[in-house]
Amino acid sequence: MDTSDTFISHLIELRDRLLRIVAGIVLAFICLFPFANKIYSLLANPLLSQLPQGGQMIATAVTTPFFVPMKVAMLAAFVISLPYTLYQIWAFIAPGLYQHEKRFAAPMVVLSTLLFLIGMAFAYFLVFPVVFGFIAGTAPEGVAVMTDIGNYLDFVITLFLAFGIAFEVPVAVVILVRMGMVNVATLKEIRSYVIVGAFVAGAILTPPDVISQFMLAVPLWLLYEAGILAAGFLGSKSESYS
Repeated sequence: MDTSDTFISHLIELRDRLLRIVAGIVLAFICLFPFANKIYSLLANPLLSQLPQGGQMIATAVTTPFFVPMKVAMLAAFVISLPYTLYQIWAFIAPGLYQHEKRFAAPMVVLSTLLFLIGMAFAYFLVFPVVFGFIAGTAPEGVAVMTDIGNYLDFVITLFLAFGIAFEVPVAVVILVRMGMVNVATLKEIRSYVIVGAFVAGAILTPPDVISQFMLAVPLWLLYEAGILAAGFLGSKSESYS
């Protein structure tokens, strides 16, 4: 088989894998569609539980009450089908990897998925109550906190992504060390800059209360330290974590 035939066969396989990924997401969405409103209610609960008695959310656009729950259902479908999506990606790239690369890449894929989901759970169960409690508690007297459901969805997705990506720090550190782009000694040297960067990220990505900023910055720092530990163990036997 010549080079052009090989390239075309790879494109065909890539197309098939992408179609399977899309089919998996669509199937999950179809199953979740009847429960879209309940899923949104579950997502909105951290805010609603912090509002005063009788507090509620509002919809300022005509189509918002329909499309926002659909978006939430699609987001849930993406998360639920994520293991299947990653399997399709892995099945596509695995044949081109050496055996030692497969032994390293497979655990990294699984670990990165778990860490992202843990980051989302951390945001939902621990961060959201603090953030929305702060927002509801600082509203001026006589001002009713009634957030638009579309704006609320955009806000929580931002926090989900922020904490999900933040929890990927150990994986990123290990990969950088294994690829030879940085060594453990350098990671230790720049520790102070990483801590400052973590608090800057916390200030930018979270509401302007100190507690929620710490709830992003401190895990970022601790996860960086965990990455150094893992990189010292997996990356180079000659290096150890002090």
